[in-house]
Amino acid sequence: MKYLLGIDFGGGASKATLLDENGTIVCENTVEYPTLYPEAGACEQGPQDWLSALCENTRAILARSGVACGKIAAIAIDSATHTYLACDEEYKPIGNAIHWTDSRSRKQADELREQYGDEIFAKTFHKPDTIWTLPQLVWLRENRPSVFSRMKNIFFEKDYIRYFLTGVFCTDYIEAQGSMLFDCRSMRWDEELCALAGIDARILPPIKRPMDIIGEVTKEAAEATGLAAGTPVICGTTDTAMEVFASGAVDQGDMTVKLATAGRICVMTNKAYPDRHMINYSHVIDGLWYPGTATKSAAASYRWYRDTFDGSYGELDEGAARVPIGSDGLVFHPYLNGELTPYADPTLCGSFTGIRATHTKAHFSRAVLEGVCFSLLDSKRYLDTLGIPYKNTATLIGGGAKGKLWSQMTADVLGITLRTTESSDSSLGSAMLAGVAIGVFKDAKAAAELCVKSKDMVFPNPENHKKYEKLFERYKKIAGALAPIYHEEL
Repeated sequence: MKYLLGIDFGGGASKATLLDENGTIVCENTVEYPTLYPEAGACEQGPQDWLSALCENTRAILARSGVACGKIAAIAIDSATHTYLACDEEYKPIGNAIHWTDSRSRKQADELREQYGDEIFAKTFHKPDTIWTLPQLVWLRENRPSVFSRMKNIFFEKDYIRYFLTGVFCTDYIEAQGSMLFDCRSMRWDEELCALAGIDARILPPIKRPMDIIGEVTKEAAEATGLAAGTPVICGTTDTAMEVFASGAVDQGDMTVKLATAGRICVMTNKAYPDRHMINYSHVIDGLWYPGTATKSAAASYRWYRDTFDGSYGELDEGAARVPIGSDGLVFHPYLNGELTPYADPTLCGSFTGIRATHTKAHFSRAVLEGVCFSLLDSKRYLDTLGIPYKNTATLIGGGAKGKLWSQMTADVLGITLRTTESSDSSLGSAMLAGVAIGVFKDAKAAAELCVKSKDMVFPNPENHKKYEKLFERYKKIAGALAPIYHEEL
């Protein structure tokens, strides 16, 4: 029996999935790590925390599964797109990684958009915003010149972790598409975009295909992780690409709704749909793309709420389930780090409005869940204006899909049927990708057919949907009323 190991690094945790050649999940393990907020707008992560989570995960998977390390035929790693790490000439980190939700580059993004917006959009299919690496690098150059001057290599998150395993410096083209330093038409690093960031393209990693075998686990990495030295390591790609793959979305018109750190609604298409409020990435299947809308803080909002006000997810869900639809007038906007679709506005802030003395902790819990769903409805309504065709049933993916209350609420708010699977975790997608790369699975569609197992169907309640549509209008009015306040300089 051959085994395949996929390891994901998300917004606040790493999850590992061990898959066998029959498409059965043998073992899973999750290790959390901190996200750091050292100043207003900042969002950083420590690279050593990633590596500690990697080692803890691999050792736990081996111990819990009882599978010998030598039985693992290949490994692939994925992570959130365009979270970058500045390193010196010896590939050693210079400080923390800048997470993609970091919003300190607002001024730089505005200036790039005003001066070079059309040129950048033509090459990257995106308008400058704080989420992209290009404006973040300009911010680094202007605000941390000592770090910028020492930066001789740039890693993206999964690539640094994979470098720890293999000693090979590279990335994949889907990851590169999220940097705003890459020409999505010619599929190569762009010298003019790099010049805007003040860097030489040679400090960026060589580009591979997601399914390329790029190296092997080194002896040193084997000692740290418990893995077998010489185990093939796949290039891998981004977490959303892997979640889409793990959900079985491998045909044109398939749609996914993501309740993870960020929220996404993606449709599988045969082309990109360049638009200010859309994010376009290639699929791992040649010829497919998965353009989508995005809300910045989905499950991240619920985690922030849990961590700030204490309580387990189970406890919070239980309380929220007792509160009526609409949370008795309490409204939450999940703009903890600004918002993407349909605002592209990093100045927006999270808020609770309509607070009354009668509201309890359970009301706040439900309001957070409903607010995230409303942000997804905002995204879906914008997606619908573009006329992109999609099927009537979408697959719900991400950690939020595990909650029955939130799954039903999402179906009710969006007004669509949602399918859940036994696992849609991006770590499963990475394990599947590793299997395709070494020939355990014939191709990506064959891997999806074998490994993706349906779990439940969540049907929208028409009466609840009507109530939520009315409440959504209030949600929009509040957002519109508060936005000018957030635009004011403090």
